[in-house]
Amino acid sequence: MRKSRYTEEQIILALKEHEAGRTTAQICRKLGVSEQTFYRWKAKFGGMDVADAKRLKGLEEENRKLKQLVGELSLDNQGLRFLLNKKILRPPDRRKAVSGLRTQFQMSERRACRVIGMQRCSYRYQSRRKDWVELRQRLLELAAERKRFGYQRLHVLLRREGFPVNVKRIYRLYKEEGLSVRKRIRKRLKGCPRKDLQAPTRPGEQWAMDFTSDALADGRALRTLNVVDTFTRECLAIEVDTSLPGLRVGRVLDRIIHERGRPEVIVTDNGPEFTSRVFDQWCYQRRIRHHFIQPGKPMQNGTCESFNGRFRDECLNEHWFRSIQEARRITEAWRQDYNHLRPHGPLGDQTPAEAARRWDSLRSATPPSANPSETTLNPGLSTSLV
Repeated sequence: MRKSRYTEEQIILALKEHEAGRTTAQICRKLGVSEQTFYRWKAKFGGMDVADAKRLKGLEEENRKLKQLVGELSLDNQGLRFLLNKKILRPPDRRKAVSGLRTQFQMSERRACRVIGMQRCSYRYQSRRKDWVELRQRLLELAAERKRFGYQRLHVLLRREGFPVNVKRIYRLYKEEGLSVRKRIRKRLKGCPRKDLQAPTRPGEQWAMDFTSDALADGRALRTLNVVDTFTRECLAIEVDTSLPGLRVGRVLDRIIHERGRPEVIVTDNGPEFTSRVFDQWCYQRRIRHHFIQPGKPMQNGTCESFNGRFRDECLNEHWFRSIQEARRITEAWRQDYNHLRPHGPLGDQTPAEAARRWDSLRSATPPSANPSETTLNPGLSTSLV
């Protein structure tokens, strides 16, 4: 609204002159205004004195400020309702919220930042991070090849390929690309005390065995016998067939013993193949101690149970077997990858084959009087079995 050239005092004096007898034309000629303007003054200020005019002006100004304040609060309230179901915890989320308010409600930058509670300099900040295009692309390729690997194992693989990056940067890229895999969580049983097993002190001293089951594409049952060295976590064999009786288990172990030597003890659960007379006789003839875990306590064979979980998650659940031959071929390829390429957290991100070679090199370098098992190899290699 354009401000008048005349103050309230001057307008009221002109109205007083009109009441005193001067004509409208004379007053308009003197002030240089039109008759419409004069009659508008008369409708607004007629019958008032100077004090009443000042009070009216003050009320109008106060009313204008109240209307402006109510309008601003109403607009801020609408903006907060617009952001009610949005998370605005991190700075990127706050920048998106400010941009949304400016677009949706035509707010100024200053006002939108005030509603969000963000500094304008933070809103204008432009990141100077590298995009890491090559690293991001290689991370996507590795995640596609190994779908059940988390960011920590992918970080180990990338470091092996020569990317000198921190695990926190891999985690950030991993989250940005949406590579997180939902964990398949089983129902946990109530904790109870369990008996400790004798921890092995060298490779080949203690083996662990267990079965896993699956099905072929035509619905036929599929079973696998998994044999693991509890010291190096190395998978010694994965035997695949529709049925694996005790006699077949003995033949598989004979083949492994011919290649690697005889263990001192074999740890199993109480399955019918392991409690059979045939397998008991096999252990007696080879002078191998057969150790049964307590019924209902699979974690006493924790190394093999952990292997079974990885085997099911990364191999059985990721493939659809059309025949026994195809299942044998895929599981053997996965076993080689598990032993020679896959990093293991308990082994300090080494592979089982690397851990075994390192133990052999330390044993050859240790004097005969010293005990190689007492040498610090790796935190994972000295962890006791429970």
